[in-house]
Amino acid sequence: MKVPVISKPLLRWLLVSATLLALGWVLAPAVTVAQRVQPAPADAPPGVRTVLSTGTTVTGETIRYPSDAPARITVVEIMLAPGQQTGWHTHPVPLFGYVLEGELTVDYGPLGKRTYRQGEGIAEAMNQAHNGRNTGPGPLKILAVFMGADGVPDTTRAPPPGRE
Repeated sequence: MKVPVISKPLLRWLLVSATLLALGWVLAPAVTVAQRVQPAPADAPPGVRTVLSTGTTVTGETIRYPSDAPARITVVEIMLAPGQQTGWHTHPVPLFGYVLEGELTVDYGPLGKRTYRQGEGIAEAMNQAHNGRNTGPGPLKILAVFMGADGVPDTTRAPPPGRE
């Protein structure tokens, strides 16, 4: 049996083609990633998304700021494991909450329950007792911004409200 002979130019073309094809398979994901992470030009306008703009809380209360003492802004990160609760409480000061990760369901007693997910903002109830629970499968992280005053607590424990 005679073995076919491949000419040198054909062999060179096959090797170059195979090498380029292999490089394409290896480099294509890197090029795709590089295209996705290119920073915006310095003179580009910033991306802006209004998370929340309101004059009332989630339960319809008019937002009122304490005026008897110097203002104090307190920012905390609240973390709850799946199923964990905050316990019933109120806020004597305005509170903006932002769900960083997970799912939060808040029980407002006779006013019902509301669920908030990652990326959503909340103008939380002030005088209405409420209880938050992590109803998601993973950890819950909330950024809470209290707009209070010196000597005024951000949160106070409260009994569960009666159901109507």
